Amino acid sequence: MPIDPQLLNILCCPKTKVDVELLSTRELDKLNEAIKKGSVKNVAGELIDTPLNEGLITIDKKTVYRIEEDIPVMLIDEGIPFQSL
Repeated sequence: MPIDPQLLNILCCPKTKVDVELLSTRELDKLNEAIKKGSVKNVAGELIDTPLNEGLITIDKKTVYRIEEDIPVMLIDEGIPFQSL
């Protein structure tokens, strides 16, 4: 089930307060390819080894937040830096 549009309208990056949008298929593929290569760490420095099915990205394209079981995980340490991919 896709994320509720009303929820998406109120979500923002918990650190910068920048709005978020759904991760595009192209962005998701790029991120998952980097995860497969073992080169992706979250803000806390933990290696991400599980591909994402969907996610949210800040509109400035700096940080990705995963969505698990239709619930956005909007924790600062769980954010995935996207610009360096």
